[in-house]
Amino acid sequence: MIQNIQIEARQSYAFVARNFNLVKRYWGWEVVWLFYSIANALSVTFIGAGASTITGQQSLDTNFLITYLLVGTLVWHFLSGIFNNVSEMIAWERWEGTIEYTFMAPVRRFNQMIGQTLFAVLYSFLFTVVIGVVVSSFFDLHFVGADFLSAAGILLVGSVSFVGIGVVASILPLLYPERGAQMTNIVQALFLLVSGVYYPVSVLPDWLQALSRLSPATYVLEGMRAALLPDQSTAAPTHYVWPLLLMGIVMLPLGVYLFQRAERYTKRTGKLKRNG
Repeated sequence: MIQNIQIEARQSYAFVARNFNLVKRYWGWEVVWLFYSIANALSVTFIGAGASTITGQQSLDTNFLITYLLVGTLVWHFLSGIFNNVSEMIAWERWEGTIEYTFMAPVRRFNQMIGQTLFAVLYSFLFTVVIGVVVSSFFDLHFVGADFLSAAGILLVGSVSFVGIGVVASILPLLYPERGAQMTNIVQALFLLVSGVYYPVSVLPDWLQALSRLSPATYVLEGMRAALLPDQSTAAPTHYVWPLLLMGIVMLPLGVYLFQRAERYTKRTGKLKRNG
């Protein structure tokens, strides 16, 4: 029993190690993406810094605006990083030419997904921390009364839901080799629109506000802001944990089940190796 657990743990770790080796192989692209992400985060937060100049209202609390936008930017970068790394695992396998070897290997798909998920969370967290440290150095930020422990818990619970959504989205490149990867970008864009990354969801049209309640990113962002900006929220951070737990419990097993069904279909129809 213990030996079997050790074997499966090593199998999952193998996918973590392989993905970090891929990051090292394409380190130039990682540097480019890091600089782009930092520039993008700074561009968004400088909007908060310049809000009083733009509106002509010098009484605006620019520190709050900067923090509000920074929290949204960093949380979205973390969640979208998880989504990208999980949803693009099929595209990467095809790019590397290893998809047949991986899917025919005597490894449970569950173990592969655990490894892919661990890599996605670790990679996104490290990347987001670097961006946060660099961007924060440009501003004099104050987190008075912030509950960092609750914020970390909300982020962790919310990441489980996004893993499940990423697994579901990874079915698209599996079923549609020619355009599946582009379709996952559409899914990500929809979550960006309705989740209140840079603005409260209350400014959205009513029908988009209804859709926002189906996005786990909405609850993560509102929970993080309730924890880090307590004076601006009427709800406790823990208020947002329960919907995230429910979404995670539903989405993760559902994603694995749907992926396994799609895998069997692609093997049967010969779509597994197709590149276009």
